[in-house]
Amino acid sequence: MKKINKSVIAISFLLGVVSINAQEKKQLSLDEAVQLGIQNSKNLKIDAAKIEEATADLLEAKNRQLPDFKLSASYLRMTNAKVDLKFLESSGGSESGAVAAPKSVLLGQASLSMPLYAGGRIKYGIESAKYLVEASKLSRESDKIAIAYNISEAYNNLFKASQSIKVLEENLSASEKRDETFLKMENNGLIARNDRLKANLQTSNIELQLLEAKNNYNVANINMDLLLGLPENTELEIDPNYIDETEDTKPADYYVLQAMENRKDLKALEQQRKAAQLGSKAAKAEYLPSIALTGGYVAADAPKFLTLYNAVNIGVGVQYNLANLWKKNSSYMQSQAREKQLEANNELLNDNIKLEVNREYLNADYSRQRIAVYEKSAVQANENFRITKNKFDNGLATMTELLDADAAQISANVGVINARADAALAYRKLLQTTGTLTIK
Repeated sequence: MKKINKSVIAISFLLGVVSINAQEKKQLSLDEAVQLGIQNSKNLKIDAAKIEEATADLLEAKNRQLPDFKLSASYLRMTNAKVDLKFLESSGGSESGAVAAPKSVLLGQASLSMPLYAGGRIKYGIESAKYLVEASKLSRESDKIAIAYNISEAYNNLFKASQSIKVLEENLSASEKRDETFLKMENNGLIARNDRLKANLQTSNIELQLLEAKNNYNVANINMDLLLGLPENTELEIDPNYIDETEDTKPADYYVLQAMENRKDLKALEQQRKAAQLGSKAAKAEYLPSIALTGGYVAADAPKFLTLYNAVNIGVGVQYNLANLWKKNSSYMQSQAREKQLEANNELLNDNIKLEVNREYLNADYSRQRIAVYEKSAVQANENFRITKNKFDNGLATMTELLDADAAQISANVGVINARADAALAYRKLLQTTGTLTIK
């Protein structure tokens, strides 16, 4: 039975080694992560397709100013057709026309139409389509910045989890060594068994925290792999210096002004408003006539009846829908309604931008202040543990006091790391709301 258990353990160990070796490791800076995420973003692929669609609409609008040229041919079989040509007199001098009965007719026709004037509908349509193409491109740039921040947030979570693991591993190692020392002290009758068990319980608590931190790290790692388009078993190694990339912030008004000048979604909405204005002009042009240069060629052959060729025609055609005199222009009304809707959206977006920038400015300032508080707390907690440890070694502090000081020390040190990471992320969030988050 023992041999079987040893075999199972050996096999499990080998499988674990194979699994570890199969897991690919990849060192990744934040800038590299952002670039990789943008390259593999599903949302940006959708945006690219929207740009292609808008470009196709622009091409369609431009095609309306080009001439149309159509060719058609027909072959018709006729049954008992009687054609009486009144203008042909019979040889006998009667006024009755000649009668023919063609069995088939072959007809060919070519027509050309070149628009000369359409009330501005073609011109406005082209300009409107150009604005919509630009709006699609700006929306894509806005999505890029949003994706860059989302990746930064995932990167930050992975960093916090990895740093927490390091701190907890160091403290677990120290706690385990302390347990060994306390066990010897108990065996020598220097401390009570109950105190030694309290220390063991503290070690178990640190182990549980470490397990939780590792689980959080694994979840964050998988999430990051999916965002970057990497295999799910890729273990990412985070650059620990990225949290030092923050800069001194400027006044809140500066960031509001930056947002008004750089927000791509605001610029995209402005392009949509311009397109809607031109759409109203194009719809209003429906009240005007359209003029086109026309030309054509006709050839026909009806055996034993008619042969026609070189029938070329050219002229100018005018078209006007008289129904416009009593029908309301619903297209124009819809376009005006869209203008009002976009105008209201623009006002709402401006208000939201001001709110977002001021909120994230305050959050960034709050995050920087938290660093100072946590660093001060860490210094106090570390010094408190040192003093409590000296007291305990000299019999002046209880085991409970020592363990409480140790727990406070761990919490404070983890808090410093998290505070610095949160401050770095808060600053990048502020840059995102201003539209100035750089994508290298």
